[in-house]
Amino acid sequence: MRLKTPREIALMREAGLVVTEALEAVKAIAVPGATTAQFNDAVAEVFARHGATPLFLGYPNPTKGKPPFPAMICASVNEQVVHGVPNHRPLREGDIVSVDTGCRVNGWCGDAAITVAIGPVAPEIQRLLDVTNETLHLAIRAMERCARWSEVAYLMERYVKGQGMFVVEQFVGHGIGQAMHEEPQVPNFVNRALRQNDFRLEPGLVIAVEPMVGLGTKEVVVLDDGWTVVTKDRRPSAHFEHTVAMTPEGPQILTPRAD
Repeated sequence: MRLKTPREIALMREAGLVVTEALEAVKAIAVPGATTAQFNDAVAEVFARHGATPLFLGYPNPTKGKPPFPAMICASVNEQVVHGVPNHRPLREGDIVSVDTGCRVNGWCGDAAITVAIGPVAPEIQRLLDVTNETLHLAIRAMERCARWSEVAYLMERYVKGQGMFVVEQFVGHGIGQAMHEEPQVPNFVNRALRQNDFRLEPGLVIAVEPMVGLGTKEVVVLDDGWTVVTKDRRPSAHFEHTVAMTPEGPQILTPRAD
């Protein structure tokens, strides 16, 4: 784990703002009848305009023999948790789509995710979105007063469980800098591995905080495409993420947006 200097954090903010602009472009077209392929095109246009390098396109598949990731964004619909591949299926009113993307600008990375509603959604689905987004912001607020990540992860897990929902444990946040995935791993729950690999919340730390919450289970499976992760019970899941830097003044969101 390498701490970043104030100058490096400022460079990461430049990448983060491009990611923010890309996600805002998605939100602007997230309506019934749109496709996740169109979301991908909108992000590609923003990245091209800023001379940004996409982080997801061509990312190696961890499963031997499976293809690299084929798009600029992960677009995960309804029961899909993460790593959904964009396609041309029209979205319907009541769907939700988790859109995750990242880019590199001048050698430094930004990474963020949102879950958007396609038109009005059922009350329990809206509550899922609200709880997941609040879990992210609860964590960022807690980073100001907590000394170690395990304290934050405990608060995240307790809040989600208190809402009758489930923290997806198979996928976690991560350090970020000149590479998208750096040390440390940043789980949204507490277990023995975190206690053994806990880390301090000190100035210069930059992490991607990304709770994923399931409405009915934390158990997931990977589909045959080798990428798309779905909940085992096929009930909806949501995902929100920010790149966050610790500074002497406290945590700063490098991918700010109007949630």
